[in-house]
Amino acid sequence: MIEHHHLLERIVRFALEEDLGSGDITTNTIVDSVTMGKAYLLAREKLVLAGLPVFKKVFSLIDPRIELEECFEEGEQVPKGSRICVLTGPLNSILQGERTAINFLQRMSGIATLTRQCVERVRSLGVRVLDTRKTAPGLRLLDKYAVRMGGGLNHRFGLFDGILIKDNHITAAGSITRAVELATKGGPHSLRIEVEVEDLAGAKEAMQAGADTIMLDNMDLRQMRKVVQFLKGRVMIEASGGINLETILDVAGTGVDFVSVGALTHSATAADLSLEILPVL
Repeated sequence: MIEHHHLLERIVRFALEEDLGSGDITTNTIVDSVTMGKAYLLAREKLVLAGLPVFKKVFSLIDPRIELEECFEEGEQVPKGSRICVLTGPLNSILQGERTAINFLQRMSGIATLTRQCVERVRSLGVRVLDTRKTAPGLRLLDKYAVRMGGGLNHRFGLFDGILIKDNHITAAGSITRAVELATKGGPHSLRIEVEVEDLAGAKEAMQAGADTIMLDNMDLRQMRKVVQFLKGRVMIEASGGINLETILDVAGTGVDFVSVGALTHSATAADLSLEILPVL
């Protein structure tokens, strides 16, 4: 669960320090610290909700007196115009956390929404949608969590938990065969070895070298079908490179097992959200 991850509080504290600095001058001059009130978070468009634990963490760190009532669950589809949650507590504190909390939630819900669209588009083909390491620096924990909330799968979290031999590794090693040989000898035995290839010859060499998964990088559909026809049933096959919502169905239709989409985290549009303070009586 993201709530218990050791990085979460560090990420949120840094974001609050960045925004608040020495204090919210505007709010502190207009709203006293004892006035209580309510606010609700409004979905201004249809979205897949992701990031409520982070949203809550922002307000709990600012003021533990703030209470949050959830109207939707993580990963749930939220209709346009719906109230996502209701906040109750000191208005001064709610206003101080508003922008930081929404920034997290709108980014994460945007990623989850795009991921859900991609997953639904290829569901009938049984192809699984993966993310990449093309995440916002410092926010990978949140970006990849949002992908899961959208129904996608996480590829590697970082360089430390998977072996993916890319073109530059192959160049450095001298060949695909040599790169796989070195990774097999030097890497943890529990990790599968994936190799990025650009053509059929590379795919054949990677398979013969013992790769567990072969990534077809930036191939056109004709080339991809040809390589899939040769590899199918022998190794797991992943397609990658410039894939988006418009092209993912055609790519999945070639017969690959996975499609990795960098756009999930580097190009998702932030969800349109707003926090509305209810009038103080």
